[in-house]
Amino acid sequence: MTSTALARRAREAREWMLDQCFDLWSREGVQGGNLFREALDITHRPIDSDTVRARVQARQTYVFTQAKRLGWEADRADRLINYGVEALAKSARRPDGLTGRRISPDGSGLSEDTADLYDIAFALFALAHAAQAGHETAGAYARQLAADLDAKMEDVRGGGFFETLPHGDKRLQNPHMHLLEASLALYAIEEKRDHLDRARALVKLFDEKMLDQTSGTIAETFQAGWAPETSKAGLYVEPGHQFEWVWLLKSYADVSGRDLNPAIGRLYDFGLRTLDAEGRVFAKATREGEIVDGSRRLWMQTEALKAHLAMLELDADEHCDARAVECFDVLMDEYLTPEGGWIDAYHADGQVAADTMPASSGYHVVLAFCELLRVTGV
Repeated sequence: MTSTALARRAREAREWMLDQCFDLWSREGVQGGNLFREALDITHRPIDSDTVRARVQARQTYVFTQAKRLGWEADRADRLINYGVEALAKSARRPDGLTGRRISPDGSGLSEDTADLYDIAFALFALAHAAQAGHETAGAYARQLAADLDAKMEDVRGGGFFETLPHGDKRLQNPHMHLLEASLALYAIEEKRDHLDRARALVKLFDEKMLDQTSGTIAETFQAGWAPETSKAGLYVEPGHQFEWVWLLKSYADVSGRDLNPAIGRLYDFGLRTLDAEGRVFAKATREGEIVDGSRRLWMQTEALKAHLAMLELDADEHCDARAVECFDVLMDEYLTPEGGWIDAYHADGQVAADTMPASSGYHVVLAFCELLRVTGV
């Protein structure tokens, strides 16, 4: 059972999304060519750019699928979802069917055609949610993109998927994390075994290659063959991603029916050790939990909120409800604006570090707030 304090915050989250966020980004967040803008300025005014990322089209598509699900203006939401699906299925599509990185501002095609696993994962995630929201062709696009990904980018010998085509010289956890998220979203629209098998293989990769068994943490980069990073970067981890994996591993257990991964508790405990007295999440820590980069971004706070909620559902810690309240208050007091925008980053000294509002951050906020609504039943 959740507290009345957390339920009040869930109602505040719902009101902020429905009354401010969706309206602002539908009004100011679209540029010529029916593409989603990269950013607004600090006064919530539009910034045009000479190229837009495919991942922004995907993330904003997801945002408006949730707007429709929550009862925001259905016709308007459908139009915006269609913009995103068209961009992902046509403008962002390479001749081989994979997703490229950047789209020309008029929507005529790709301005950078590198196939990037991170971008493809978000395209799959967005298309799956668009299909759930009733878009007629999004599911078919998602199925074809997933098939192309499995055929062209799976690293059968090394494990996981190639991060880019052509291949880079490092292995990365973050794109694989989001591909797990996308695979679970795909399984939600069609309970096909290949989506669940892909998710299961990614969790196995996490267990066997990514997770440091000594510290119970997960690094950002690895060497070829998923060998541990030997450079200085291998000494540090991002607390925000430890929290994100907590939520994803619980989500995987919920969908697959498998036992909870024991790494969940270790990742969560590590993340808690890095928080400050008000519950803020910082950019980088040693594997012992000492903060080495005290800057902080919006997305890190949302991932902590999702982790607190996941652990609350598991009844793993009686303090999780209070932590979720605390984290929500940090978001509302320090990051989110009354107009529906956000401050994306702070320096270690507490000074604002961003002079724009990246559209890509909306995915993090809306997903975390939708989880808050789900868990509290608001």
